[in-house]
Amino acid sequence: MGSFQSLPDDHQYRTLSQKTGFSLDQIAILHNRFKQLSQNEETLRRDDLKTIQDLESNPIRSEIIEAFFDRRNFQKDGVGSVEEIGFEEFLTIMSYFRAPPHHITEEQREEMRRAKLRFLFNMHDTDNDGTITLEEYRHVVEELLSRSGALGRETAKGIADAAMLEVASISVGHMAPDEFYEGITFEHFLKILKGIEIETRMHIRFLNMDTTVLCK
Repeated sequence: MGSFQSLPDDHQYRTLSQKTGFSLDQIAILHNRFKQLSQNEETLRRDDLKTIQDLESNPIRSEIIEAFFDRRNFQKDGVGSVEEIGFEEFLTIMSYFRAPPHHITEEQREEMRRAKLRFLFNMHDTDNDGTITLEEYRHVVEELLSRSGALGRETAKGIADAAMLEVASISVGHMAPDEFYEGITFEHFLKILKGIEIETRMHIRFLNMDTTVLCK
């Protein structure tokens, strides 16, 4: 794990700044929050994130928490999940929520967008098989709709099924009623979200901080 003994020194801060894009001051703020959540331990566990009140009513709470422990998100070509993370992994996950800086090239902007979309894809690809299946997509949509209180579980399930089939038709063309759709690949996912501005909208407030401020 990428944990540090007590407070990271200036060299460690600078290394993390180059990796994540956060400034030294922003890393110091995030390190303080990390120590609060971990109760001054060197690592964070799932139970530490479950204590965050702003997450309690979030319909995809479990997916958000799991994203912090998913090796695919550590930018080290890992697979599977871990039981605890250090500050480096925590900071790496937080960096996905940064808005892009103003002065970057189009190539850098596209690279940052792709990384954000990969993070979102991984969050919904819960079985790590490289596709978002109907069941995985349905789970997220059902939770979002049924927990709102406006719709029952069966109605939410029906809407999730219809939405997934519509997404499938966009991804792979027209589908016959008896055809089986295996799921959305990452390349299909990119195609579906092409033209949708996501870079500045992808931020979080569940850590008692606003990442739209941290990226300025």
